[in-house]
Amino acid sequence: MKLGMFTSGYQRNPLEHCFQDAKRFGYDFIELWGGRPHAFAPDLKAGEIVDVKRLSEKYQMPVLGFTPEHNAYPYNFMIGSELQRRDAVDYLKLCLDMARELGSDYMLVSPAHVGYLAAYEEIWTRMVTTLRELTDHAEKVGVKLVVETLTPYESNAFKSANDLIELFKRIDSPYIVGMCDVVPPFVQHESIMAYIDKLGEKMYHMHIIDGDQGTDSHIVPGEGSIPLPELFKELKDVGYEKTATLELVTGYINEPRLYARRAIDNARAYMKEAGF
Repeated sequence: MKLGMFTSGYQRNPLEHCFQDAKRFGYDFIELWGGRPHAFAPDLKAGEIVDVKRLSEKYQMPVLGFTPEHNAYPYNFMIGSELQRRDAVDYLKLCLDMARELGSDYMLVSPAHVGYLAAYEEIWTRMVTTLRELTDHAEKVGVKLVVETLTPYESNAFKSANDLIELFKRIDSPYIVGMCDVVPPFVQHESIMAYIDKLGEKMYHMHIIDGDQGTDSHIVPGEGSIPLPELFKELKDVGYEKTATLELVTGYINEPRLYARRAIDNARAYMKEAGF
């Protein structure tokens, strides 16, 4: 199983620190956060993609995944007018184009909060319409569209493995796949391992991080309440050999380098104990 670094926590640092630290600390790849000041898709399109490619080559660190900022301000495709939804779709298509140019295998999206007045059919019609458009574009550019469930603190539309199953019934394409961030099932008392059982071959990626009940916080592995040593052992037993990103976000923004090192050191120790 390959372990990736998520870069949003480095947004107050130079982008080069991400690649430098990923190499120094022993990460296998980068899951690049697509937001200013580092890798906002319109900026990449305007020429800054050259800088990202240069760093990837310099440090021999692939950008395996691209995660554009989108499920909050200003590109939440699940809320607002049709004009706003269209704008979000166009932005995310550009993000897919940039993911291809970066050589990424996948781009991650997540259906966020729909507001408090939307009904079930309205929610699913909008979601499927949007994700079908993005899947069609993903097929054209050859990049997998990885769809992530969220916690109830982030979304009231898309929160469980069953939501992913329903989505795959409505959109049939090898280019739309699922993943498990371990925090949403943990805080909702859903089984993490059930994602693997339920999704089968559609289970494409993971965000592995620690957390606590009653919050969507993403904590350094080993410092929260999720039984991560046992989780790694279960992943080994079921033969999970795909990718996982250690998704430290902005909780460690003042010292991302220190905590990125601690995160990978702890995760590698768990993997060694599990027999990876």
